Amino acid sequence: MRLFPINSTNTKIALVHLTSRLKQLLVAVLSVTFGISMYIFLNGFLNGVNDTQTELAFSTMAHIRIYNDLPEDKTNLLEMAPDNTVAVNIRNPRVIKYTEGIQNADQYVRVAERQPEVKAVSKQVNINIFYRNGAIQVNGQLSGVDVASEDKLFDTSKYVTSGSWENLSTRSNGIVLGKGLARKLSLNMGDRVQVTTADGLSKSYEIVGLLETSIISVDNSKGYIRISSARQLLSKNMSYVTDIQVNVRDFNKSEQTATTLSRVIPYKVEPWMEASGQLEAGSELRDILGIAVSLTILLVAGFGIYNIMNMTVNEKIKEIAILKAMGFDGDDIVEIFLTQSVIIGLLGGIVGMAFGYVVSRLINNIPFNVAGLEVLPMTYNLDDYGLAFMFGLITTFIAGYLPARKAASIDPVEIIRG
Repeated sequence: MRLFPINSTNTKIALVHLTSRLKQLLVAVLSVTFGISMYIFLNGFLNGVNDTQTELAFSTMAHIRIYNDLPEDKTNLLEMAPDNTVAVNIRNPRVIKYTEGIQNADQYVRVAERQPEVKAVSKQVNINIFYRNGAIQVNGQLSGVDVASEDKLFDTSKYVTSGSWENLSTRSNGIVLGKGLARKLSLNMGDRVQVTTADGLSKSYEIVGLLETSIISVDNSKGYIRISSARQLLSKNMSYVTDIQVNVRDFNKSEQTATTLSRVIPYKVEPWMEASGQLEAGSELRDILGIAVSLTILLVAGFGIYNIMNMTVNEKIKEIAILKAMGFDGDDIVEIFLTQSVIIGLLGGIVGMAFGYVVSRLINNIPFNVAGLEVLPMTYNLDDYGLAFMFGLITTFIAGYLPARKAASIDPVEIIRG
């Protein structure tokens, strides 16, 4: 059986069948077009939502975090005793942390930067503090950061709505506050805010920027100062660091990179999957939902093609009988109807990809001013277009093959006798 020999008799008969019922051909092509275009649109939209969700989550969270974790709990000393023959009374046991922060952080930063998959590394000094303005007091977090590295890691300057992120580089007493936090404290640009640590250390900073990340917990509680200013506030030496934040080129491969780094860095190396399992679970569930919806649409379109091809066989039953009486065998009949279904699949696939792209563009221009977005998110992945075309072609091929088998098994004598 040969498909698409353009000048063959079977192909000419298939084209006559298709063009003799243009309305039916149009309905069949539209079924495939709808399935493929909706597959492309839904995949682009769901991937766009996923990417936006991930981008928002990673606007303040690194792919990998390196920090000095609490030591292993060894307060139950009885488990370590070789035998239990001696009565021991242990009261109020404690886990002792002998060192704070990361010692010699620069060497571990260099280790991370040497990894080919690492994109950016930044050091931080994070402090739990109280922000105060007169009688108003709000507890929150203050991050001492390297201004340039932090911006490279999180693109923080993009979220600064008043003032400038770069102002931190030139102002040792400058602070960038979350917009919600500034609102709570009744503060504006140029005002001063008092910060107090848990140890009672206190200092006043001038607001040089306000940022809005759309993550409420960050906007309502976080501020940024220079890392040297944070060390000065805590009276720590110039190598003091509490966190090393690492971003990799493909955040889905964070676990592999974290495993590599943990072999040479004697601190806790935590990938984002371990720190935020909800984010990973949500992303996977949206992917599964998108695939399920898209495949359902294509299968529904396939059933539509099957019904149309089945109707065509029933309508052409006498013509098929005549063809077989003229010497056309079962393979010729299968070839005629498969050629029709493949032509419908090709036409529907090409138009469906174009229509899917147009629908995606239209949706991508709908205003959506929520969480820092301006329009509805959308991605344009060539793999989705190729997969939709191939799946649509396979679906129409199968949908055309079953009626073609039925047509091939027709006994011409019985049909002609009526």
